[in-house]
Amino acid sequence: MSNSPTRFSTGIPELDTALGGGLLPGTMTVVYGATGIGKTQLGVQYAWAGKSQEGETGIFFDMTSRGDSQSHCDYAERLFNWNLRERPPIVDDYEPNDIWDRNKSRWDALHLFQQTGKRVTLSDLDFDQQRQWKADLNRKLHETISYFYGNFVHGARRCVVDGVEPAERASDSFQFELFEYVYHQILKKECDWVARDLFRVAFRSQIEQVEQHNYPHTGLNCLMLATSHEIMLEDLISRPIESGDIFANANTIILMGKVREGTKMTRALHVAKHRGSACDDSIIPFEIQADGLHLLS
Repeated sequence: MSNSPTRFSTGIPELDTALGGGLLPGTMTVVYGATGIGKTQLGVQYAWAGKSQEGETGIFFDMTSRGDSQSHCDYAERLFNWNLRERPPIVDDYEPNDIWDRNKSRWDALHLFQQTGKRVTLSDLDFDQQRQWKADLNRKLHETISYFYGNFVHGARRCVVDGVEPAERASDSFQFELFEYVYHQILKKECDWVARDLFRVAFRSQIEQVEQHNYPHTGLNCLMLATSHEIMLEDLISRPIESGDIFANANTIILMGKVREGTKMTRALHVAKHRGSACDDSIIPFEIQADGLHLLS
């Protein structure tokens, strides 16, 4: 299988068509919509599409901080009979050589903040709570780097970042702060430099393996699923994008929301942004069916 497809399929043929053939390699896509609209379902279909296109399924990075997960396991099993391997927390005796063992480093999902029960914005926390939360984030960085790097050296080329909760300002969100690190310091960084951040003082002893496990960082793709306050698609379309907002840096933005049809509400999506490619700019209705999300003509 090729590690650098011309386009990454979303796993939904009709959506690929609306996107001019799919998502561009080396880019980030934001899927934005209210809770329950179908974002996670889309994410699972996108991750599964990697199996046929790159030869490896995509990975999930669950940023939910309330203790509950985003149900990736349930969706994956129901839709594709895919039993996700969830990564357990790193123990103190984690060895650098473990990264080269596929069974120890190729995981399908990581829920980074399990059972923390914390909110994700600075305004929710007092000064001491902010310091504690920042310290917790810093401790999680090594776990985050090893998760992504361990998957990429074993062939994964697409990731789904889920569980991003709404905040009045992106700059006020710990989740956006962590995602900025993941995006710029892992996904957009050359693999040997990611390895340096991971192995630190042990890097010299791992150079030979690092070189044998090179991967093209320009061939990675990220799908970020973010929850909105807005429910109606019309409100999402008219939502202003802040300067410095993560959405301003996304190559592609897909909005998912409710639309009113007479006396009933239905679901629809809109491709609000798709740099470097032609796309369908209409409002496209969709349904959640037993076998996944389907766009309707």
